[in-house]
Amino acid sequence: MRPLAAVTARLLVSGGPFEMETAEINGVATRVWKNAPPHMRSIVESSAEHGDTAALVYGDERLTHTEFYRHTAAMARRLLDDYGVAKGDRVAIAMRNYPEWVIAYFAATSIGAIAVPLNSWWSGPELEFGLTDSGATVLVADRERIERLGEALERLELSLIGVRAGELPEGARSWDAVLGEPGPDARLPEAQPAPDEPCTLFYTSGTTGRPKAAVGSHRNLSTNIVSGSFSRFRSLMRLGLEMEEVQAYVDALGPSVVLCVLPLFHATGAQTVMLPTLANGGTLVLMYKWDPEEAMRLIERERVSAITAVPSMISQMTASPRLGDYDLGSLMVLASGGAPAAPALVSRTRRSMHEMLLGQGYGLTECSATATTNGGSDYLLKPDSAGLPVATVDIMIVDAAEQELPPGEIGEVWIRGPGVVHGYWQRPQATAAAFTGGWLRTGDLGRLDEEGFLYIVDRATDMIIRGGENVYCAEVEAAVHEHPAVGEVAVVGVPDEDMGEEVAAVVRLLPGGELTEQELADFLAPRVAAFKIPSRIRIVTEDLPRNAAGKLLKKRLKQEYGWSAAERG
Repeated sequence: MRPLAAVTARLLVSGGPFEMETAEINGVATRVWKNAPPHMRSIVESSAEHGDTAALVYGDERLTHTEFYRHTAAMARRLLDDYGVAKGDRVAIAMRNYPEWVIAYFAATSIGAIAVPLNSWWSGPELEFGLTDSGATVLVADRERIERLGEALERLELSLIGVRAGELPEGARSWDAVLGEPGPDARLPEAQPAPDEPCTLFYTSGTTGRPKAAVGSHRNLSTNIVSGSFSRFRSLMRLGLEMEEVQAYVDALGPSVVLCVLPLFHATGAQTVMLPTLANGGTLVLMYKWDPEEAMRLIERERVSAITAVPSMISQMTASPRLGDYDLGSLMVLASGGAPAAPALVSRTRRSMHEMLLGQGYGLTECSATATTNGGSDYLLKPDSAGLPVATVDIMIVDAAEQELPPGEIGEVWIRGPGVVHGYWQRPQATAAAFTGGWLRTGDLGRLDEEGFLYIVDRATDMIIRGGENVYCAEVEAAVHEHPAVGEVAVVGVPDEDMGEEVAAVVRLLPGGELTEQELADFLAPRVAAFKIPSRIRIVTEDLPRNAAGKLLKKRLKQEYGWSAAERG
């Protein structure tokens, strides 16, 4: 394979598509992509240039890039004129992966407002918290989210736009009524968002049990558009191709058709799937919910060329008995995102599907989803690695004294680059704890090899990744503790072949307390999202093991209950 340094030098040549420059962000000199879109508005404006190419596909519904521009421009005008949305105001989005999600996002950010994607799996109280915490003035939501909020909508001082919702609460308006019929003269309202102004609040769970909103700027998000192309070029050029050959290959393929199987409220779904697809004139095919057979049907029907999915989705698709019934020949890129893929899954995918580019990456909401990428031949050689940092990103491994460690040594992973967000919304202490001098302290443990490939060896304390969904134990423990019969609880992640991890809980009852596993699950249902409810529950009466400092010994609990190895529940 061609040496990494030679490939990188060729890609970063002055005047090329991957030229870098230095920008001062929050007082820190930062390498940035010179040719990245300056803001979300520019992505919408470029859509008009892609004409009749499909931009959004949902079921039998299709919007061309021209129609996408007109719908977004019309909704931006309505937000401005009808709802008084101004620069810096928050517009919350709570719904399934509908076309309206995409349009609402770009309509808000194109006029300098801040889009607030809310987790559509959240319960009513969780949604209410996100709306209150963000101070949203407008909520765009579908029927299910409106029903979950219920009477809370009366307490919230915001305007509601209902999407595919049927009968609406008093004072709310339907999406169709607000949007009207966008005509050929629809134009975006005048606005001048700056690259480092905030444009999104993506919520990420915290160890305190309350989600925190990462404040993302236009530059944070647009960085991913160039970083994705850079990574693709780097992996192909490592095989010996010249830059011009890769460009000719990409041009011959034409715009990508990307199946969006991840929720758009996730940084991965919105920032590494939606944004690059639309910015490059591609087609985003949306799914109502994940179903492996439906995914294969859509790949065949729409000639899908790329998918980014969590490992459990890839596993279900490759294990489907109907895998051979569909023509999947158009699929050229299959990437793992949201959770690390086991090397065994990589091998299984290669055996069961045709030759394609496989890959995965590493990132957090706090670094706008992408820090490292591992694709092509690198991924096949090092499937257990999270990959190489993109050229604008620095990765440093530090010890407990925050001193940089040499290659091979395990320590905390720190990230610096234009994707690192500007902190947490209205959380100065949490911001100070996680961000320092342009660096993001990830809380993840990892190491770098001699070539600069990153390996994650452990995750942030008490975090479970269930099918790509982050679950923080403290949040679930707090909800369990609300039950009057509970004395103490320990929530842990246990290995699972399908989901990667499942949520498990050991609950000690108070003397005289009575509680069954099903009763606890029913108790939690209205309090936390369904994916956070433990699927493995043990009810005990003895004290849970703790160390001398009173800290729960969760590793010992896993061993005692046989949860240290994969278990079928």
